This record gives sequence, structure tokens and C-alpha cells, in this order.
Amino acid sequence: MKKILRITLYTILSLVLFVVLYLSSAYVLSRIGVDEEANAPDEVEIYLLTNGVHSDLVMPVRNAQMDWSKVLPFQNTVSGDTTHRFVAFGWGDKGFYLDTPTWADLKFSTAFKAAFSLSTSAIHATYYKSLTEGDDCKKIIISKEQYARLITYINDSFIRDTSGRPVFIRTNAVYGKDDAFYDARGSYSLVHTCNTWANNGLKTCGQKACLWTPFDTGIFYQYTKK
Repeated sequence: MKKILRITLYTILSLVLFVVLYLSSAYVLSRIGVDEEANAPDEVEIYLLTNGVHSDLVMPVRNAQMDWSKVLPFQNTVSGDTTHRFVAFGWGDKGFYLDTPTWADLKFSTAFKAAFSLSTSAIHATYYKSLTEGDDCKKIIISKEQYARLITYINDSFIRDTSGRPVFIRTNAVYGKDDAFYDARGSYSLVHTCNTWANNGLKTCGQKACLWTPFDTGIFYQYTKK
């Protein structure tokens, strides 16, 4: 009995220590900023958006460099509305996206697989007609060359079919009438979350970012600090 109690105690203490180290690392490393590239011309407006948990990178549906509607057809959304001006990209665990519409629906198996990189991932593309700047939405103006890098980063995140198009996930688990899911490369884990992906996207195009963060609060801290 004493041996079982010791094992149980050590297990609990180990879990507590792991959580403390993880949260401490997330806090400290997210406060260490990566500076934006200097002297880049202001040419393309993009946005950083959060729903309070999950960060999205938002860009124009189309400009001279890229027409996302040709890669991700409007017809893949329920509405099929072709008048949207922006498209938001979020990367994350496929099980979370498709099987967990609310936190009440979260299963231990889904959380375990996501935490330890045991499942596949997906890209959530959401169209918007307008965006309002605020605490949850930050405008960032980048150069055309930086945007080209971001386009490559987003494109490289998709799994593609034999014709080179992103693999559309046919599902009823969409969040509204103007979004769709696509199969993505990589696996979600405790060290590579949806927010890590967004943060890495900002680094790729030379914008302010965290050294590392698993949470959206880390990224937005870089855009709100003095």
C-alpha cells in the first residue's frame, strides 16, 4: 500500500511540476520578442485575429500577388458568397476542429492525441467582408516581398491532391456559413499549437512575434506592449 501511495504521489508531483514548467516557459518565452524587419515599405494590409483562444492570420482574398479564392473556392463554404474581402487562416488539430464544437464535447482521447502529436491537422479558412480593429484584431502593414513569404508559408501548410489543390474536408462541423476546412501538414502538440503556427507565420514575413508561445496572449502581448 505504501508503495502504491508513493507512486501515486510521485506521479501527481511530476504532473504538477510539468504544468508549472510548461506555463512558466510559455510566459517567459512569449515575453521575449522577435523584432520586425526594418525599413520595409507599407504595401499590403494583413491582420492578426483571435477568438480568445485561437489566433488566425488574415489577408486580402485577392490582390495583384494572390487570389485565394482560386485556391480555396468560395463554393466550399455553405454560403458560397463571393463578395468577401478577407480570408483568415488558422491551423490546428483536426480532432479539435471537427469533433469538438464546444468544450463540453471535448473527449480525453482527442485532448491526449492533440497534446502528444498523435493526430492529424487541418487548416480552417474563414471569409470576412470586413474587420474591426480592437483588442482581438490587429492590423499589420507589410511589404509585397514579405507578403510573398507569407503566401509561401500558408501554401506550404496545405496537403494537396494529385492536381495540386488543397484537400477540402467535406464536413458539417463548420462554424458558420463562411468557413471551410482543409487537410494540413504537421501535427499539433503542446509545443506546436495553433498559436505557435500563427506566431511562426509572423516570423516568416518579418513581423513582431514571440520567441515561442503556445497561447494567443503571447502573440498579442507583442502588439500591445509599449
